[in-house]
Amino acid sequence: MTTTIRGACGHDCPDTCSWLVTVSDGKAQTLVGDPAHPFTRGGLCAKVNDYLDRVYHKDRVLYPLRRKGPKGAGEFERVSWDEALADVAARWNQIVASDGAEAILPYSLAGTQGLIQMASLGERLFGSMGTTRLIRDICGEVAVAGLSAANGTGMGIDPEDIVHSRFIVLWGTNTIVTNLHLWPVILEARRRGAKVIVIDPVRTRTAAAADWHIAPKPASDGALALAMMHVILREGLVDHDYVQQYANGFETLVDRAREYSPERAAGITGIDADEIEKFAREYATTQPSLIRPLIGLEHHRNGATLFRTIACLPVLTGAWRHRGGGLQRSTGALQYSTLDVGRVRMPELNKPGARTMNMRDLGRYLCSPTLAPPIRSLMVYNCNPLVTNPNQNLVRRGLAREDLFTVVHDLFVTETARYADYVLPAASQVECLDIVPAWGHHYLSMNQPAIAPLGESVSNTELFRMLARALGRTEPWLFESDESMLRAALASGHPWLDGITYERLQAEGYVRLRQPEDWRPFALGGFQTPDGKAILDPAAGEIIKGDGLQLITGKQLHFLNGSYNQMERHQRRAGELEIELNSEDAAVRGLRDGELVRVHNEFGSLTARCRISTAIARGVASMPFGGNADAAGASTTVNVLTPEMETDNGEGSGFYDAFVEVSGAGGWMPQAACK
Repeated sequence: MTTTIRGACGHDCPDTCSWLVTVSDGKAQTLVGDPAHPFTRGGLCAKVNDYLDRVYHKDRVLYPLRRKGPKGAGEFERVSWDEALADVAARWNQIVASDGAEAILPYSLAGTQGLIQMASLGERLFGSMGTTRLIRDICGEVAVAGLSAANGTGMGIDPEDIVHSRFIVLWGTNTIVTNLHLWPVILEARRRGAKVIVIDPVRTRTAAAADWHIAPKPASDGALALAMMHVILREGLVDHDYVQQYANGFETLVDRAREYSPERAAGITGIDADEIEKFAREYATTQPSLIRPLIGLEHHRNGATLFRTIACLPVLTGAWRHRGGGLQRSTGALQYSTLDVGRVRMPELNKPGARTMNMRDLGRYLCSPTLAPPIRSLMVYNCNPLVTNPNQNLVRRGLAREDLFTVVHDLFVTETARYADYVLPAASQVECLDIVPAWGHHYLSMNQPAIAPLGESVSNTELFRMLARALGRTEPWLFESDESMLRAALASGHPWLDGITYERLQAEGYVRLRQPEDWRPFALGGFQTPDGKAILDPAAGEIIKGDGLQLITGKQLHFLNGSYNQMERHQRRAGELEIELNSEDAAVRGLRDGELVRVHNEFGSLTARCRISTAIARGVASMPFGGNADAAGASTTVNVLTPEMETDNGEGSGFYDAFVEVSGAGGWMPQAACK
């Protein structure tokens, strides 16, 4: 018997694709994008096209594993669930008795962005135990903090309304690679007459496909935005009526912008003053104008300031008045605001006073000689911190501690899992029930399990029920069913969920939120500030300077952080690790195209193949971030070079403010061969 099951991708990606899984005799045969979904349009990305190969991969963890060799060796033996759970519970109880629950650190992020598989029963269990609480703000919250400082929220327009835009600024986003399904919307806007501008230090695929590429020096975007305001003010292009009615701080903005003439900004940004003038005029005089910033900006130490400053532009020009005008970064805050997330996570169960730790600083915490109590146990799920965290060498040193009891729940023996005492088998997305809110469109999706979990793998929610039982816990709220939690989340009473029921999502797979037609969130003010007015408080922000080349690490097609790096096909497609250098930077260092080079700084080093490129400005180096291992075969990835640099909102990490030096490592091949 053959059936088709509706589901949704749970990856940390704005597209949140809807998919159809064909199942025959209990095995998933095909997984394709839903052609009826208005955003997915039947297409999936280069990663998810091969998702079933990942589900059925020969190296997938299907049974509980216990370490039998040294940490990091990846040597394990199969054990039963009863053995594993009993040992984990006994070790945790001993740690709680001797050092307190704060000596246990649950560590997770967005390995799945499903509502309950990302955060539900785990929050209840660990919160009620009083373990150390993790601040999971290494990504996203920097942008939210900056936008909220101006608008009171990170919310923007409906991404599908970008078809109405006539001047589209893709600021710090490689849309074709990281937000693939928005690109047809942008192309439709272009067909209707829009101009597409990309602001990025690197000439990415998206920049090459745009009408205009503006390449500022990394982290200088605040100076560019202020220079735009300087021109807009000087030439009388301000929408004074909108500003007077719906904004505060105009005088502050005038004073700040006065200091940033295009000529001064040219010296900071590396962009010609004439180009800044032209860009500012066209932006201010073409409506609807839309700014689409994404992840690039927030990985700088001054990231929140950059977002706060850029957010002033659509207020100054009144772009919010127009359908398709304003700013759009994420729909996540909007989607989660419609759901009863508190009912799912139950934060009222958290023991008061438990200490908090920023996930960015995992290596520092694990290696601290003074932390009291020390972290004695690490529980990792939905995450692979040895790849995704800064200062990889320090994280590795912490994970290698023999006195650190580490449990990892994952589909594979990841780089982090190689250091675990137990690796517990995780169910994949096609084996779990969940609702998946999107942060790139307005469709709420349900993921239904297409197949039973392979082997003895379990979902995150089932794992925490099992752990609670092993710990002797009996509270009913630790054993609530997935369906019950999802129904509770949908019963929020929010008007945009009116008519969107559990049964309807089951039947249809996805439903568009019931926002009004031609929804313009701030056309008449209504900013989520105390008085409903935008706050105009721009600044350039501190730009980090260092010795050597500033390293930009972009996402790539075939890996999602550490995911899919077990896939041989993806490794072949991605090729060996490369570093892009400007020809002048390469010449100064005596480097040739195709040469094997050592990339290094005070945090570590790795080997990569040199690629001399016209796509990058002098003083900048670019490397892909993901599953590519060191070109010499070592297990290091690009985060061996990045420091735990606190951003200006205190929570994120300045990944893009790392500086490196590049020197010859021996070994050369012609340019064609290294690509």
